[in-house]
Amino acid sequence: MVLLGKIALGFGATLAMAGAYTFHEGLLRVDVDETHGKGSHVHVWVPAAIVPMAMHFIPRDRMRDAGERARNFMPLVHAVAKELEKYPEAELVEVHDGPQYVRIRTHNGNLLIDANEPGQIVHVSCPLATIDDVSSELAAFAPAS
Repeated sequence: MVLLGKIALGFGATLAMAGAYTFHEGLLRVDVDETHGKGSHVHVWVPAAIVPMAMHFIPRDRMRDAGERARNFMPLVHAVAKELEKYPEAELVEVHDGPQYVRIRTHNGNLLIDANEPGQIVHVSCPLATIDDVSSELAAFAPAS
């Protein structure tokens, strides 16, 4: 019985550590709600740490192609992500145009994008650290100029 308890304790501790590591960067969240017609609803919530890990499974030729296309923009994306981390609560853009609405801001280390238009509502939340990790990964595959 004691052995079974030790095994359960070891398994539980391993599970807790794996969960803490997986969620340490936060969640990447995409919510899309259509209110017209039958209205489809898509809600995707994944641990942000999965994105840089998943990039290691993309074929190298595809990553080189993406790195080449993004080469000119990655230093800018990296710099913006690092600077935005200094402003945990910042309102970047807010636009109202009749029934359409767009708001881009930072909140607790996340970049939040909210867009509403008649019939469709979109919410995106992405940790700034994940944006920086992805830009660094793409920059590593960009050919040297």
